[in-house]
Amino acid sequence: MTSRTAEPAAGQAPGAGRRLPAAVWALPPVAVLAAVFLYPLALVVRQSLSLDSGGTSLQPYADVFASSAFREALWTTVWLAVAATAGCIVLGFVLALVIAFVPFPGGKAVARFIDVFLSFPSFLITLALLFVYGTVGMANGLWTDVTGAPSGPFRFLTTPWGVLLAEVTYFTPFVMRPLLAAFSQLDTAQLEVASSLGARPLRIVRRVILPEALPALAAGGALVLVMCLNEFGIVLFTGAKGVTTLPMLVYSKAILESDYPAACVVAVVNIAISVGLYGLYRVVSRRAGA
Repeated sequence: MTSRTAEPAAGQAPGAGRRLPAAVWALPPVAVLAAVFLYPLALVVRQSLSLDSGGTSLQPYADVFASSAFREALWTTVWLAVAATAGCIVLGFVLALVIAFVPFPGGKAVARFIDVFLSFPSFLITLALLFVYGTVGMANGLWTDVTGAPSGPFRFLTTPWGVLLAEVTYFTPFVMRPLLAAFSQLDTAQLEVASSLGARPLRIVRRVILPEALPALAAGGALVLVMCLNEFGIVLFTGAKGVTTLPMLVYSKAILESDYPAACVVAVVNIAISVGLYGLYRVVSRRAGA
């Protein structure tokens, strides 16, 4: 007797009945995510609720929230992040406009350098600023050579303003990259029509370019805000002893004081602020897109 192989049903691809459920394919990435991120995060949260004497309590949170060091670090973190984000948005928008719409020799090379700049570590930019504006940097050295003064006037790098300058310098390309991508997709016919109708450059920027760039500007600004809230290397390498942000407070509590519950409390607060801001950005961007 000749055996006959059942033919697949009409419209059904061969082997379709043997496909694995979608949940099975999702298990490997979920497992990796749980092992790499969720499990360490759960350990941090558990440690933030642990007492030195044993047991679980909210007392570590009460102690940290009541300390003036935490309140000062929270305020410093927030105002530095907001100020740096505002500076990056303004500077990044202006520089992106120049690169995208003002023809000059080497414009494409500068645009490519922006991509390379994104791969630089933050402490490298801070070290470059120290070489220029540090106590024994080039600017102070030039000043002492010219005036004969024993020391130069540039001492702001160890202040909050030095941290702010370093953050604006480092994070501005993170705003410029999405802006340059948005400008490359802008219909130049709109600019030509506006110009032919007698619109001045500032009016063209305000009425034509800026509305098209707002989503990219919001995306870059939100990214910079979250990154500034969690920045550690810039504050550490500037040597600004009077500037304590939440990441620096985590370092101080964990490494210098060995107070791991307090360090975990500050870390949980920092994570909550970052995730909350990201969630707010998603809601706002979704409503703006609607």
